[in-house]
Amino acid sequence: MNDQQLSPRIAVYPGSFDPITLGHLNVIERASLLFDRLIIGIGINIEKQVMFTAEERVEQVRAVTSHLPNIEILTFRGLAVDFAREVGARVMIRGVRPITDIAGELTMMMANRRLAPDIETLFMIADGELAHVSSSLIKQIAAVATEDELARFLPASVVNAVRTKMGAR
Repeated sequence: MNDQQLSPRIAVYPGSFDPITLGHLNVIERASLLFDRLIIGIGINIEKQVMFTAEERVEQVRAVTSHLPNIEILTFRGLAVDFAREVGARVMIRGVRPITDIAGELTMMMANRRLAPDIETLFMIADGELAHVSSSLIKQIAAVATEDELARFLPASVVNAVRTKMGAR
């Protein structure tokens, strides 16, 4: 798409979503209220060690966002700003955790502004007790956490998928 076709009513929320957390879901639900169309972009990076395949991640995101009528889930390779432009989005949502993500996200935002000055980045922090949750945290605790402990961070269907991947019963 060319620059004139980018819509301020379409946003993308790119990430690995490996797995999708309650923090991600909180940002998705809130962002879906701000835009006519929210495209969840599941990034595929063959060099990155993942817990779930791209197809599994798409299914997980689809299952936990099925109540949101304006959500679309796509996979992409390469730069998130290129993906945003391809789908006609003028806004890119970035979920950030307070303190830990800000420096890296600001650096990425400035690089993205140089690469695609027509695409704005909107930072969103998950609500309260979800603000610190990350997929990396889940991967660190998954092998030893109970189902109830994981349920504090993950949607129920994803808890089961994580426990199955980790060989837990």
